[in-house]
Amino acid sequence: MKKLFLLLPFLFLCCKPSSVVVKDAANSVPSHLAYTVQQKDVAKTLQYLASDELEGRETGQAGMVKAADYLEQFFKDNRVKPYFKSYRDTLSTFKGTAFNVVGYVEGTDAVLKNEFIILSAHYDHIGIDKKGVNGDFINNGANDDASGTTAVAEMAKYFSSAKNNKRSILFVFFTGEEKGLLGSKHLAKKLKAQDFKLYAQFNIEMIGVPMKRDYLAYITGFDKSNMAGKINEYTGKNTIGFLPKEAEFQLFYRSDNFSFYDVFKVPCQSVSTFDFENFEFYHHVSDDFKAMDIPHMTSFIQELLPAVAQMANTPTQEIIMLK
Repeated sequence: MKKLFLLLPFLFLCCKPSSVVVKDAANSVPSHLAYTVQQKDVAKTLQYLASDELEGRETGQAGMVKAADYLEQFFKDNRVKPYFKSYRDTLSTFKGTAFNVVGYVEGTDAVLKNEFIILSAHYDHIGIDKKGVNGDFINNGANDDASGTTAVAEMAKYFSSAKNNKRSILFVFFTGEEKGLLGSKHLAKKLKAQDFKLYAQFNIEMIGVPMKRDYLAYITGFDKSNMAGKINEYTGKNTIGFLPKEAEFQLFYRSDNFSFYDVFKVPCQSVSTFDFENFEFYHHVSDDFKAMDIPHMTSFIQELLPAVAQMANTPTQEIIMLK
């Protein structure tokens, strides 16, 4: 998450899988899709993205390129098509060479496929720490935001196989988030110029550890749209709740969702399970793979899949702005 340390100068910073349920919009009869997110797959992607080999994935550096190579191959292996001529969307907002990684799964409905849902996360992080801690100098960024990137990758794998989305879904791994939301600013402007029809953006940010609350996650800008309520309706659970700290620190404006809201003025929000109490290694070299809760991440992806599937299939625009 971008520059949260400016707001918090003193911050040191297993659930049983279930079937994905999608309501058939034509007859409102639930269609049960037996699909289980695998912990081993979640762990594999996360472990690589947070490995020392990638040297903290700083925008424009060699580690970022290695991460992009991995994510591009992930798309290829899972038959997720590139949205542009290639998966790599070179930034116009960065002085060096850096790129988002963009794939998509086309919608199945002749009309609704022209509308898009964006599922996104940033795969960059802050690179090498000059001072280090106990001989460790690599900011691996497992929670921030290899965790969200892993979740988006798993969702892309599901939809590319299920092909049950009436709306098209754009899967985006942003770079440059830690440099000032550069990747999302670039892509939002680019897509707007192409008359891109955005239904909603669901950005995933820092989901590596669970909260001790009566809901699974929170979204930024809770009261700006009805997205939270609709997600809970779609999952049939108290999946999304309101986190006062989110509103206090105005996190809606500090992740890649804001770039798209700023341009498209439709529901664009980030979901997170980092609540300022459950993880003390924000922008710290100890934000690494071993600090992550893989069963929690797996359960998170499993629980959110029905909501995303329902977003992609409602015949009308159910998710709307409130203010």
